Amino acid sequence: MKKLKICHLTSVHPRYDTRIFLKECSSLASAGFDVALIVADGLGDEVSKGVKILDTGTQKGLSRIKRMTQTVNSVYAKCLEIDADIYHFHDPELLRIGLKLKKLKKQVIYDVHEDVPRQILSKQWIPTHLRKSISFCFERYENHIAKKLSAVICATPFIRDRYLKINPNSIDINNYPILGEFDSSTPWCEKHDEVCYVGGITEVRGIKELVNSLSSTTAKLNLAGNFTSSLLEEEMFRHENWQKVNYHGIVSRKEVSLILAQSKIGIVTLHPIINYLDSLPIKMFEYMAAGIPIIASDFPYWHKVLEPYDCALFVDPYKPQEIAEAIDKLLDDNKTSEEMGKRAKLAANEYFSWIAEEKKLIQLYKELTNV
Repeated sequence: MKKLKICHLTSVHPRYDTRIFLKECSSLASAGFDVALIVADGLGDEVSKGVKILDTGTQKGLSRIKRMTQTVNSVYAKCLEIDADIYHFHDPELLRIGLKLKKLKKQVIYDVHEDVPRQILSKQWIPTHLRKSISFCFERYENHIAKKLSAVICATPFIRDRYLKINPNSIDINNYPILGEFDSSTPWCEKHDEVCYVGGITEVRGIKELVNSLSSTTAKLNLAGNFTSSLLEEEMFRHENWQKVNYHGIVSRKEVSLILAQSKIGIVTLHPIINYLDSLPIKMFEYMAAGIPIIASDFPYWHKVLEPYDCALFVDPYKPQEIAEAIDKLLDDNKTSEEMGKRAKLAANEYFSWIAEEKKLIQLYKELTNV
C-alpha cells in the first residue's frame, strides 16, 4: 500500500523546532507516513528522523514584508513540487497559501501555536493606537480562511474553544514534553541551590524581575535561551546581579535536560499580557517532567492547571522580592521541594506528556485520509 504523503510547512520556525519537527513530524514518520518538512533557513536539504527536510533558502537580510511575500511564495512553489496528500502549515503568514492548497482539493491543516489576534494587542513594534484595529482585521481574515480548511490544530484548549466556533474539526494538540528527554535521577542532595529558566528571553517573559530577584537570595540562576532584543541583552549583561547568572545561550535538547537536572526549581514568571493568561508554556511541563517544583505567575488558569498536583508556588511576576521569597522558601526546605518535584514528575507522566497528544494527532490524520 502506498504511503500517504504529508507535508509540513513553515516560513518562520527553525528546522528542528520542538513542536513541528521533534514531535509532530517525527511522530507521523514513525507512524508510517511519508513526511516532508519545508523550511526557510538556508541550511540545505537533509533527512532526519525519517523526515525529509526541504529548504527554500535563507531569510537573512529580508524585511518582514519580503518574508511574508517572497519567502511565502517560495514555500508555496515547493509545496506544489511535493504534491502531498495533506498539507499542515504552522505560521499565520501561510494562511493565504493554505487556502490556495485547499482550492487544489488538498487536505489542509492550520496549526495555531498562538492566539494571534490577542498577541497583536501586545506587540511592541505595532503603534499602540493601531493594535485594536489590526487585531480585529486579522481575526476576521484568519477566521474566513480557517473555516474553509480541513482541520485546525490548536496548541491549547483555550485556543481550540475559539476555533470550534469557526471550524468544527478543531482539536487541541498540547505542546507537552517527550518524557524520555528528561532525566530526574540526579539525587536531590547532589543538586546545587540553583534555579532555572529555559526559553525565549524577553522583558514580558519576566527576565528583568527574575534577575532583580537575585539580590534577595543566595540562589544562582541557570539561564538558557535567546535574547530577542540586543538592547535587553546588553542591559542584563551590565546588571549587578549578572554574576549570579550562569548564562548558557541557545542550547540543544540534551543541554536543556542537563540544565534542568542540576536545578532545584523551574521559573516561569511571565507578565500578565493577554496572550499569556491562558497559555500553556512548554517550559512549565518540561520542569515537571524533570521532577522539579515550579515558581509560576499568579494566573488563575495556571492555578487551575497546577494546583491539583501541589507542585508549584505562585507569585506576582512584577515583584522581584516575592519571587526571591518563593525561591528561598523552596531552597530552605529540601524535603518539601523534593516531594513537590516528585508530584510534578508523576503528573507529567500521567497527564502532561506527548504520548497522548501524539495519538490525537495520528487519529486526526487517519480521519482525514480515511485510513
